[in-house]
Amino acid sequence: MNEQTIEQLKSHVAETLSLIGEDASREGLLKTPERVAKALLDLTRGYNEDASAVLNSARFKEDYNQMVIVKDIPFYSLCEHHILPFYGKAHVAYIPNGYITGLSKVARVVDIFSHRLQVQERMTTQIKECIQQALQPLGVMVVVEAKHMCMQMRGVSKSDCITTTSDFSGAFNQAKTREEFLSLIAHQSHA
Repeated sequence: MNEQTIEQLKSHVAETLSLIGEDASREGLLKTPERVAKALLDLTRGYNEDASAVLNSARFKEDYNQMVIVKDIPFYSLCEHHILPFYGKAHVAYIPNGYITGLSKVARVVDIFSHRLQVQERMTTQIKECIQQALQPLGVMVVVEAKHMCMQMRGVSKSDCITTTSDFSGAFNQAKTREEFLSLIAHQSHA
């Protein structure tokens, strides 16, 4: 981590604590500015990572053209509107067109895009577009299900809401293919 960036963030966090009526020099808050600075850099580390490069680092020629699904990928992100967490699971499918990628790389793509200030809708599309561009598959579909702390803690205070977003391309434009994917992610995992 860049020490200069940490020092600048610490200063801003200490000032924020003061502005909300806290004493940043009291015992319980002495190390809070540094902790918050380091946490914020970790939670936004996706800005410094190239998701396409991750996929291409494990790109293999393979004559397989059936659906590949990585489901229940946990993620944690920060809403760009309130800098509050939203979290949930992503389900990703692609139909190879001569190339596959390492399964863990699909989860890494979700991780990279979720570790940025986000809105769920954009993150869903970014995951789809990255896989589409890097692998050139016959189609990609992404479904993201999340709970948003901005809805749970403030405003409407609705704690049980789950937001679902989806985006798809290619072969997933066919209703039958989308329905197959959705039925496969709906079943509980027995692994």
